[in-house]
Amino acid sequence: MTGPEPAVGASPEEPSPGTDDGVKSKSFGEWHRPFRVHRILQAAAVALVAALLGLLIWRVVAGNPGSGLVDAIKRSKRPLAPGFTLPVIWTGDRTWPPVVDEAFADGRLSLSELRGQPVVLNFWASWCIPCRKEAPVFAASARVHRSDVVFVGLDVQDMTSDARRFLRRYKVPYASVRESGSRVYRAYGLTGVPETYYIDRRGRIVAHSIGAASGKELEAGIQAALRTGKV
Repeated sequence: MTGPEPAVGASPEEPSPGTDDGVKSKSFGEWHRPFRVHRILQAAAVALVAALLGLLIWRVVAGNPGSGLVDAIKRSKRPLAPGFTLPVIWTGDRTWPPVVDEAFADGRLSLSELRGQPVVLNFWASWCIPCRKEAPVFAASARVHRSDVVFVGLDVQDMTSDARRFLRRYKVPYASVRESGSRVYRAYGLTGVPETYYIDRRGRIVAHSIGAASGKELEAGIQAALRTGKV
């Protein structure tokens, strides 16, 4: 049996007007809708990346509060040295002015107890190779300046036993304290060890050495601390 014959003048292969094989054509807005969605998603992705970058920058700054201190030192603003109270792990040959004997008597040292004396504050660690290089330089300078400058080593990110072994090996003649956490490390804006801060009699940082300090650089920092902040 055959179906009905097509109407005269009509062809089953020809699409109806306004259609494409019987499917209605898309309008201009319909064709551009996917493009607009893509642009919106792209803008959202850019905003997300910018937000994440801002968060990263904030975390870096917040995670290193001492960066402002280091910047102030570079600009010769002489900022106050952040205070600390830490256990003394080594007294060496007691190469410090007798007037500060009491500061070390109880086995803990507060930086505020040294006010009135120039201080060389050296951050170090036993595993630090540049620290080994500068240790003899600091030892010799501490002996030369034993009557007018207080040298203090501040051991960080280290084991007490390893630190004492280092101090014995290099015959360090001045006192060292130890920080078990990172509060002081961060407060001073350290990016590594060794780093040295030169503090005048008023407790202000007048110079800063990053990395192993040479004898010349160390002496220049000491002289800066001696000639400023007289009380």
